[in-house]
Amino acid sequence: MKLYDREQYWNDRCMPEETKFDKILIANRGEIACRVIKTCQRLGIKTVAVHSSADSLAVHTRMADEAICIGPAPTSESYLRMDKILEAVKESGAQAVHPGYGFLSENTQFAAELKVLGVSFVGPNSEAIHAMGDKIESKRIAEKAGVNMIPGFDGAITDADHCVKLANDIGYPVMIKASAGGGGKGMRVARSDEDARLAFRLCTQEAKSSFGDDRMLIEKYIENPRHIEIQVLCDKKGNSLWLNERECSIQRRMQKVIEEAPSVFLDPATRRAMGEQACQLAKAVGYDSAGTVEFLVDKDKNFYFLEMNTRLQVEHPITEMITGVDIVHQMLRVAKGHSLLHKQADIPIEGWAMECRVYAEDPFKNFGMPSIGRLSRYMEPLHLPNTRCDSGITEGSDISIYYDPMICKLVTYGRDRTSCMETMIKALDSYIIKGVTHNIPLLRDILTESRFVSGDVSTNYLPEVFPEGFKGKQLTVKDKQELSAMACAIFLKDTNRSRAFLNQSRIMPVEDARKKWTLNVLINKARFHAEVNTIDGGYKVVVADDVFEVKGDLTFSTPLITATVNGEERLLQVHQKLGGGQYDLRFHGTLFTVSVMNDLAYQLSQYMPEKKEVDTSTMVLAPMPGVLKSVNVSAGDAVAEHQEVCVLEAMKMQNSLVSAKVGKVKKVNYKTGDTVNEGDVIVELE
Repeated sequence: MKLYDREQYWNDRCMPEETKFDKILIANRGEIACRVIKTCQRLGIKTVAVHSSADSLAVHTRMADEAICIGPAPTSESYLRMDKILEAVKESGAQAVHPGYGFLSENTQFAAELKVLGVSFVGPNSEAIHAMGDKIESKRIAEKAGVNMIPGFDGAITDADHCVKLANDIGYPVMIKASAGGGGKGMRVARSDEDARLAFRLCTQEAKSSFGDDRMLIEKYIENPRHIEIQVLCDKKGNSLWLNERECSIQRRMQKVIEEAPSVFLDPATRRAMGEQACQLAKAVGYDSAGTVEFLVDKDKNFYFLEMNTRLQVEHPITEMITGVDIVHQMLRVAKGHSLLHKQADIPIEGWAMECRVYAEDPFKNFGMPSIGRLSRYMEPLHLPNTRCDSGITEGSDISIYYDPMICKLVTYGRDRTSCMETMIKALDSYIIKGVTHNIPLLRDILTESRFVSGDVSTNYLPEVFPEGFKGKQLTVKDKQELSAMACAIFLKDTNRSRAFLNQSRIMPVEDARKKWTLNVLINKARFHAEVNTIDGGYKVVVADDVFEVKGDLTFSTPLITATVNGEERLLQVHQKLGGGQYDLRFHGTLFTVSVMNDLAYQLSQYMPEKKEVDTSTMVLAPMPGVLKSVNVSAGDAVAEHQEVCVLEAMKMQNSLVSAKVGKVKKVNYKTGDTVNEGDVIVELE
């Protein structure tokens, strides 16, 4: 068996003898637009990108052969403007449209309008989209097709009171979700009548904002399930097959964080049963493209239909890795009218693949609140074998409040799960991202956590493993000693480097003649005393009687430092040099502020006053950048503890912000419709 090779992967599956489209338009942006363009470039198909004014210099617009502006930055005025995209189709003369995922990818009217124009939709027919896009209707069809179902109400919720009544009839906990939803938007779990009312209101608002359809459905919430999905592929001639499963149980707020294929949990019989039911459902609606049937699986391997996504999934690369099937290529072939290339018996499971969704998010806030900013330094770990980065950004790109905060889909492959995880850990440690807060600390910690390593996961994994929220990598004493040793080596290298003046003959370098130093390292206020000696190729550092030999090219030309500690390779990032022997070092994924100083400097530092923490209990702060959808209080109002004072929308998600204590509103600084930045004080209490 051959390990994943990018060039071989793309080139082996090129079929120039088949008829193909001459030009296609991609009705999307970011990484998925770039992903589709790559396959089209390989096949010799010209591409047309559409973009908002904010995306005029985006990567996907520069990759495509043509680019057409369709409106201003807000999605409602650009990527969701069907009329503008249809105009672009006519203007460009594109023969087909690939919608990617999100936006108009599951819009029945869009697919139907393209058909009227005589333009192929690279996705399923509009009837199948309609049938599966409506979760209420899809459940009825699935039940008739013999697919296992979750108990729930067959119909739409009319109002909050109706929601509470149905929840009591079904029995808590229940899942309330948008009929036209997806991607975790418009979905919430309710465990009480109060939860149900709040969830109904917020989900309705999210659904209307994201999908233009605010119908809600309700069903029993399966406790501690696994989220496992089956990739299906169907043509227009009645042929169908399933491309195995993807384990998508690591989630936060119903959105996937890490996926892998295959699932460590499934046995061949369960896999086959799920695959066959997925194909039964696809055939029942005349499906004719790539699609995904999602299931919840309990501890006894009983599986229940969740929904069918009638589009390309975000996590499709891991299926491509273990099967060798380029799913985008197959979608283009099917849209052109060709039959499937493969039979079910031809679909392999070769090796293991994982995908980490790298987001511009702060993982220390509810496992990930969006962050915005410009990527001041950006280096993907593509130098590592068996690593794939599906991204639509580059150094200098902006992460804005208007679009999904995804930076990249980082994918690794291995002969088995262990080797795949090892490559992923190394890739995360090698990934350099500056300018925005990102979720690599959380991803890196999950991959080394014992439950994940053993495969014992569920959709409740994050709150169960991190009940107090994610706090970053918790270093052992040995880890801190090792970090101290590397910090000493970096400090001495930095100090000696500052003595040299390149290309300056008038100022001669003054080398430090010492071979031995006594240093102090502070990590989160913990002090480590270190004795350092030079050795051939590095330094010997003694910390609390433990000896660490640190060797390697400790250069500052790149933030990534590859060193060896006692002969074992270590990856460390110098995120920022703060001066005075202080550094922000990324170690095991998490950022640590480390101070290195001699004895005198340490003694003097003890006289420095500590900065007092600001009491924020009298303030309601914006946890992320976004737009205020509602402000529910005014100056002089009395508020109770945990009372909602406003709703903030960020990346199409509604977030209810509450007061931290009982009090009286002193001042309201923003109004409904205002844009706020992270940390802005929205409401002040007396």
